[in-house]
Amino acid sequence: MVKYQRYNLYNHWKKNKEHVVHDDEESYLRSICGNSGYCNKKPSPKLLYFTVLSLISCSLILAPQILSSNSNFSVFWLGSEPDGNGLCSSVPNGTICCDRSSMRSDICIMKGDVRTHSASSSIFLYRNNGVNDFVSAPSNDENDELEVIQHEKIKPYSRKWETSVMDTIDELNLKVKGKESSIHHRCDVQHNVTAVFFSTGGYTGNLYHEFNDGILPLYITSQHLNKKVVFVILEYHNWWIMKYGDILSQLSDFPAIDFSGDKRIHCFPEAIVGLRIHDELTVNSSLMEGNKTIRDFRELLNQAYWPRIRGLIQEEEGEAQLKTEKSALSPSSDNLIDTIKEKQESKRPKLVIVSRNGSRAINNEDLLVKMAEDIGFVVEVLRPQRTSELAKTYRVLNSSDVMIGVHGAAMTHFLFMKPGSVFIQVIPLGTDWAAETYYGEPAVKFGLRYIGYKILPKESSLYVDYDKYDPVLIDPQSVNDRGWEFTKKIYLDRQTVRLHLGRFRKRLLRVYYYSIAQKKKSLHRQSQ
Repeated sequence: MVKYQRYNLYNHWKKNKEHVVHDDEESYLRSICGNSGYCNKKPSPKLLYFTVLSLISCSLILAPQILSSNSNFSVFWLGSEPDGNGLCSSVPNGTICCDRSSMRSDICIMKGDVRTHSASSSIFLYRNNGVNDFVSAPSNDENDELEVIQHEKIKPYSRKWETSVMDTIDELNLKVKGKESSIHHRCDVQHNVTAVFFSTGGYTGNLYHEFNDGILPLYITSQHLNKKVVFVILEYHNWWIMKYGDILSQLSDFPAIDFSGDKRIHCFPEAIVGLRIHDELTVNSSLMEGNKTIRDFRELLNQAYWPRIRGLIQEEEGEAQLKTEKSALSPSSDNLIDTIKEKQESKRPKLVIVSRNGSRAINNEDLLVKMAEDIGFVVEVLRPQRTSELAKTYRVLNSSDVMIGVHGAAMTHFLFMKPGSVFIQVIPLGTDWAAETYYGEPAVKFGLRYIGYKILPKESSLYVDYDKYDPVLIDPQSVNDRGWEFTKKIYLDRQTVRLHLGRFRKRLLRVYYYSIAQKKKSLHRQSQ
């Protein structure tokens, strides 16, 4: 639900930004032009000469400061999104380079003698290679601050534009100190690989945000390090580590560190603070080292979950073997029927319905299941919970040909499907923009055959609550324009769906024949 706030807040941010720039330009022009009409006059050659001369002089004076590797300035990108090989790609020892150009997230790189200090929410970078790790003299906080050469602040969470959630994210102080620093922090743990610092606060707990704001940016930021990286996590949650441990093990060879909970001073040769994010649930290959794509991320998921899935298969095969042995001792017609049924089902396309309870549930889901089975699908209803084991969910969807679900965070599971499969998203009234932006478009980039099924007013439970000519039914955009609270209250929290089965059946039939054709192609390739 919080995704809708992005639509409203982003447009508000953009409009305000444009408005401010426009006003500033207008007031500036008024201040220098007044009513004299001077702005319509051509400048004199002398004025141009002195202006150019002044600019050249300023450039010569400032160039050493700007170009120096010891500059205290943060680095900003003046163009569009920077690529992975551009800004901050080469950082000298003893320096911090911060890229604050993206609307979505900040990222800072520290290289050299990097040391954590969780008590002060700080990461120190010392320009003192070779100096002993002991406190050389007593120092108070005031003197300590005077020794800081560069000080950056960053909240390592990838929703920078959304003030309300960023206000809840812990802030880190990144400080550079020189050789003459009077206080050092002794290394308790010495690492010889890069550290990546990020937060699992914010909207963590919502599957969409866990992947979009966390796991995918973590992949984008760290995959080029080839697992030689330590993840240092702010707002650390044990359940998050348990839930995503399989994926983390594919990105890092080392256990994650709880920044606040682990009071030891960890030392690193380099730190990346913050995560890069490209777009909604996707990877932009043009910004990736080695041109990695979202398909590469999916392959990582496959590698992460396959060991657990293989274990589940072996358990089931063991149980099946016992069942077969018992059947051989006491054969029955039921056992024969089960065997025939299993063989038949393996040839039919599999359809998974991702079920919801409460808001945006499909009220006639049982009839949808029956209709799909009558068409020829093998149907499985999946009811994912926050505590569901992702490997089991991955197994179900990885083996499916079609996934159906109503717009919501659970649609993030399309990442578990094989490219070429079909994803049908049921789009309730008032959710068109978010459904397409957060799931529809990313699914197409992922390689799925995507169908957005926009329900008619009569298919919404709101049809019985409002007059048929009410804007809620015939002009949802005008309702959404009134603000997030209206969208949430009306379209997200109070709406359920009753599919028009005749209308939906037409889509499902086309999908069935497509899936049959895909299965035949797959079998043909395997036989060659």
